[in-house]
Amino acid sequence: MQSAEYLKLAEVEDRMWYFQALHGRIADQLAARVGSTGEILDAGCGTGGLIRRLGRKLPGWRWTGIDMDPLAVRLACERVGEPVRLAEGSVTSLPYPNGSFDAVVSADVLYHLDDDAAAVNEAFRVLRPGGVLIVNVPAYPWLWSYHDEAVGGRRRYRRAGLVKLLTAAGFSAVCATHANLSVFPLVVARRKLFPAPKGGSDVELQPAPVEAVLRTLAALENGWIRDGGGLPFGSSVFAVATKA
Repeated sequence: MQSAEYLKLAEVEDRMWYFQALHGRIADQLAARVGSTGEILDAGCGTGGLIRRLGRKLPGWRWTGIDMDPLAVRLACERVGEPVRLAEGSVTSLPYPNGSFDAVVSADVLYHLDDDAAAVNEAFRVLRPGGVLIVNVPAYPWLWSYHDEAVGGRRRYRRAGLVKLLTAAGFSAVCATHANLSVFPLVVARRKLFPAPKGGSDVELQPAPVEAVLRTLAALENGWIRDGGGLPFGSSVFAVATKA
């Protein structure tokens, strides 16, 4: 991504409904599948928002973060602090031994890569047997827009395509669902029916009442997914896969 997008992300990530919802889904799956303690890698940690939020939620999760962008790593270090281990490096060639982690998180990262299969293979390698990979990606190739170009995206995903990518790397018990169903019509309208905004991506805070409504809708969706439900469509695809 461009530097301006990382700075924008660092500014709004702690408060914007989208990231609160995404981090909540990830936290639910980590709590259910890893438990109260574990080694977790945020593969493509960006400006550190996920680690910052979930590190407070359950201190027993020991976090490592890696990102290839120097500015992102610097911002993550400023925002997260010790004792989280943060490093500059590529998720397609992770500098960690085999079987180092109980869970790997890839939150809207595969989307940015030329070789997303290499990143999934690396996640498989550094996971311990029984470890889990949690993935979130933007949905539907036909929804490509100014937003994807502004944040340096490479592709959007179909749910079946993401499942195929994960199983090809050796993962089993892949569970995948769409997410952000409630806002999907608004996303489609904004990105397909109206002119592109001058400010680049859609990463921005909405007025407080709107943010509150969106957080509530997302919380209801997250509860449904947490209880084992699936959503038939939405602007994201969310998947959890196990290394047998």
